[in-house]
Amino acid sequence: MKVLITGAAGFIGSRLAYMLLNNGNEVVCLDNINDYYDVQLKYDRLASIGIDSTEIEPGKLLQSKMYPSCSFIQLDLIDYGAMLGLFATEKFDVVVNLAGQAGVRYSIENPIAYGQSNLMGFLYLLECCRQHPVKHLVYASSSSVYGMNEKVPYSEDDKTDSPVSLYAATKKSNELMAHAYSKLYHIPTTGLRFFTVYGPWGRPDMAPFLFMKAILNDEPIKVFNHGQMKRDFTYIDDIVEGVMKVIPHAPTSNIPFYIYNIGNSKPVELMDFIQAIEDVAGKKAIMDKVGMQPGDVTITYADTTRLERDFGYKPSTTVGEGIRRFYDWYISYFK
Repeated sequence: MKVLITGAAGFIGSRLAYMLLNNGNEVVCLDNINDYYDVQLKYDRLASIGIDSTEIEPGKLLQSKMYPSCSFIQLDLIDYGAMLGLFATEKFDVVVNLAGQAGVRYSIENPIAYGQSNLMGFLYLLECCRQHPVKHLVYASSSSVYGMNEKVPYSEDDKTDSPVSLYAATKKSNELMAHAYSKLYHIPTTGLRFFTVYGPWGRPDMAPFLFMKAILNDEPIKVFNHGQMKRDFTYIDDIVEGVMKVIPHAPTSNIPFYIYNIGNSKPVELMDFIQAIEDVAGKKAIMDKVGMQPGDVTITYADTTRLERDFGYKPSTTVGEGIRRFYDWYISYFK
């Protein structure tokens, strides 16, 4: 199976590429390597699958030094001509779209980036899949689409028309766009609503990374809503295992479109999560407890019944074990 992963230098994308390659698939990795956070972390993720950052040239397909079946191209989804050329040449079986501008808070500060990347970029990707048909398009949605929904756990059937951030609105838009293309052009699409993902190689703008860094360096951490928060923290390998299960199974209904929650389905109190980091670090957190930040919600909680029913998905990593692995990686990576 030949798979295109967009956002392959990202947290989930790089781990998915590694797992697909070690399961005998051919993988083309694509990323624009933007500077939303430290690009060195992105380069180092790529290095773990044999991509030498010193040899990367925009628009050029670069061969992995570890995997004969892996290549990388630095390309932006909004470069429609180059994207069409890549699809025409490579003839992908499956596309996994993990590219896009991430982050709730940043969407409040820089909304234009989200329109360009998450809306236009996704539209161009859909067009590429129409012009050069693929067997399955799997794409990243987000738990943020549930917005002001107060019912928990969140079910795929719940209303998702009250977003509290532009980021959430773009992710809901992606689902609607995918549905239209599935209906009009019979492109099989599956959207995955990711819940809070953490673990080795994690994003430095997310709470688990920020907490780990601050606690180890005796720096204060901001604890929003005075710690009265719950998050469905899900370990990276459990997430990737779920994605791997979905990839070979395209929807086959009259409108080949489906949505799944993908999370741990076990919300953790934010203060308990912080304590788990304190336990492995052997240090107490210095907490600056503040009010709720704009665009945030007090709880995320995934109902993963559908994913379990259709694919036997069952996360197995406890928060304690996941934090231990994250800590071990963090100490090793930052020496």
